[in-house]
Amino acid sequence: MAEKIKVWFDAEGDFLEVRFSDTAGYAKATAHDAVMERVDAQGHITGFSILGVSRFNKNKPLEADLVPEGFESATASLALHDKPAKKSGA
Repeated sequence: MAEKIKVWFDAEGDFLEVRFSDTAGYAKATAHDAVMERVDAQGHITGFSILGVSRFNKNKPLEADLVPEGFESATASLALHDKPAKKSGA
């Protein structure tokens, strides 16, 4: 586990970023449309970001799978809360 975790929140952009490491990497999509995981060149998770943080409520946790390459069973529950997704055109 990381000794230090860095957290940034941009209120104007409604964006939260959490980094476990300063290692160079890139953002990668997850199954949750608001969550991106940050991974290094070897596929290790170095953090995550959440877009649209203000739309989450306090009644249901936001859950997203952060799965390092080669590990199909790793799961992380994020400490935010999610409103039910609104379907457009339905």
